[in-house]
Amino acid sequence: MLNTLRKVVQEVNGAKDLKTALSIIVQRVRAAMGTQVCSVYLLDPETNRFVLMSTEGLNKRSIGRVSMAPNEGLVGLVGTREEPLNLEDASSHPRFRYFAETGEERYASFLGAPIIHHRRVMGVLVVQQKERRQFDEGEEAFLVTMSAQLAGVIAHAEATGTIRGLGRQGKGIQEARFVGIPGAPGVGVGTAVVVLPPADLEVVPDKTVTDIEAELALFQHALESVREDMRQLSERLSTQLRKEERALFDVYLMMLDDAALGNEVTQIIKRGQWAQGALRQVVTEHVRRFEMMDDAYLSERAADVKDLGRRLLAYLQQARQQCLVYPDQTILVSEELSPAMLGEVPEGKLAGMISVLGSGNSHVAILARAMGIPTVMGAVDLPYSKVDGISLIVDGYHGEVFTNPSPQLLKQYSAVVEEERQLTQGLEALRSLPCETLDGHRMPLWVNTGLLADVARAQQRGAEGVGLYRTEVPFMINDRFPSEKEQLSIYREQLAAFHPQPVTMRMLDIGGDKSLSYFPIKEDNPFLGWRGIRVTLDHPEIFLVQARAMLKASEGLDNLRIMLPMISGVHELDEAQHLLHRAWCEVRDEGVNISMPPVGVMVEVPSAVYQARDLAREVDFISVGSNDLTQYLLAVDRNNPRVADLYDYFHPAVLQALKSVVEDAHAENVPVSICGEMAGDPAAAVLLMAMGYDSLSMNATNLPKVKWLLRQMSLSKAKELLDQLLKIDNPQVVHSALHLALRNLGLGRVINPASTVQS
Repeated sequence: MLNTLRKVVQEVNGAKDLKTALSIIVQRVRAAMGTQVCSVYLLDPETNRFVLMSTEGLNKRSIGRVSMAPNEGLVGLVGTREEPLNLEDASSHPRFRYFAETGEERYASFLGAPIIHHRRVMGVLVVQQKERRQFDEGEEAFLVTMSAQLAGVIAHAEATGTIRGLGRQGKGIQEARFVGIPGAPGVGVGTAVVVLPPADLEVVPDKTVTDIEAELALFQHALESVREDMRQLSERLSTQLRKEERALFDVYLMMLDDAALGNEVTQIIKRGQWAQGALRQVVTEHVRRFEMMDDAYLSERAADVKDLGRRLLAYLQQARQQCLVYPDQTILVSEELSPAMLGEVPEGKLAGMISVLGSGNSHVAILARAMGIPTVMGAVDLPYSKVDGISLIVDGYHGEVFTNPSPQLLKQYSAVVEEERQLTQGLEALRSLPCETLDGHRMPLWVNTGLLADVARAQQRGAEGVGLYRTEVPFMINDRFPSEKEQLSIYREQLAAFHPQPVTMRMLDIGGDKSLSYFPIKEDNPFLGWRGIRVTLDHPEIFLVQARAMLKASEGLDNLRIMLPMISGVHELDEAQHLLHRAWCEVRDEGVNISMPPVGVMVEVPSAVYQARDLAREVDFISVGSNDLTQYLLAVDRNNPRVADLYDYFHPAVLQALKSVVEDAHAENVPVSICGEMAGDPAAAVLLMAMGYDSLSMNATNLPKVKWLLRQMSLSKAKELLDQLLKIDNPQVVHSALHLALRNLGLGRVINPASTVQS
């Protein structure tokens, strides 16, 4: 059964459309299970009826005609109960219904499995037999597995708009919704531009082209390039391989010949398919044939075809990347977004982003929030390779993606985009006004920076200082450790840009999900491993060079604050303080006249929460990193989409920890700020202010929204709200109660403008 399943899945994944995929499944399942009938019924959302869409064993003319409501027949029962139904004598069941139009005889046994995708019933997969037969557990498991496979295929067909013929009107399903994780708030409406991973044939989409001659020329160039590569490889290895082993390269060259792979790809291109799609079709078909062969030698040839396919694709992608067109409203889609991909899109054209992998707290999501680009992360079920060029809606508030949206939905979301634009314009008037509550409480709003573009954005939005400058950014965009002189220049630029406002520079924080290509850290559990201060204390030469560069950069400006990341106890703080003072003495000895800047620690790990008072006695300020603190308190990897719904800074344990840190720091008369993503959430900012945080640091995009909301509140009301919420033991209830309270005060407009859209 497992071998059969593997082969069926391969065939289904290679099917050109949904009709073909359904046909493959009913044929292969009927043969594998030795039954007389296998059928697929799909739920038509317009009529709410299960429609027979494919069958092997029943009258083919009944396809699209036979349907039943959820309260009718055994198929309806399987769909409504959402679990398999295994009957030895189906006709004796009270829900049994006979459809004469199917031309079916009285089949005795029945096994049905629901087709479910993202908790939504999409249809039912059924096998039937004349004789009485109790299907065993293995057969039931096989059918359930096939239905799960089919669910993904149907969802993908919905996304790309290839479902046709459902329902009497034959309208088909155009609009499809996919659920991911909110990455960056906002709504983006536009056209999908898919950025494929390098040389991965499996994810190449189909695409129609009009300039067939240009496409053929591209393919011929790729063919010749790979042929030349093979010849050079053969020549280079001539002294290391025997003659018969070198013959493999001759086999490769034969495969590339115009009479073999090359010719087949050319023929498909001539029918209007682009070169990459034609290559995928040919290679996939050859690989499938080879892999299904029982002969071990022949089945291994599949790897050779795959290798050739990847080599050809790499050349085609290289040529394509040079002429990639970005429409005005580009929705960037990729398996895994990277900062480099963002940089490729011309300024002003990026309307939204979707990443299949990653979570709302991946660094690319943090970057998206800083740039104000609506983003959905972890959209694992989106058939991303097939959506290139189609219309999309990105709802960064709810983490939803809509493919082929209906005119009505487009109208609703376009209204949200316009409302956001007007809100942003309205908030610009606050730039020069202080962040002060109705009862006179002053709350300084600072920004998190790292990119050069952040400086202008922060100043345009009225930032009062930098609460976090991520010094790892210059390290990450380099191919070696930057020298002291190079670092000094970068830091001086930041300090001068914000002078006389304070700039809090975090010492190098690498490890976890922040890696340097020239300083690789390989660990099974990187977030609990060698990261942050642990790395730089083990490498004092890195720490000292960076500290010296910071200190020298502050000469004559005196607005530097130094922050130590990932401190887990007083012993680490003592070591780091010792190195900082050593660097300061060295710089002074060189004749640089500077005073020792304020030094603070980041509270990011639970141990620091419990030692906050001890740490406060030895530093000038404390800053909470809410992203990592939430992750460590809840034992949730913030980059893992599978557990992303458990990552919630409104969790009662997180709120209690945040409140405790403020109380302990203030007991030692030490100011405390917060620089995680939580500070940029307007609703959360109300609670942080009520707890007593002395300043909030956030991405510049969110600063106006936070300022607007805090200016509409009184501190006394915020404290009253905090007291109520701290009594709640469920994070979802905290979230809902907070948003409801703000809406009741007429302050909901900056929280989630998309909440009015009925999806």
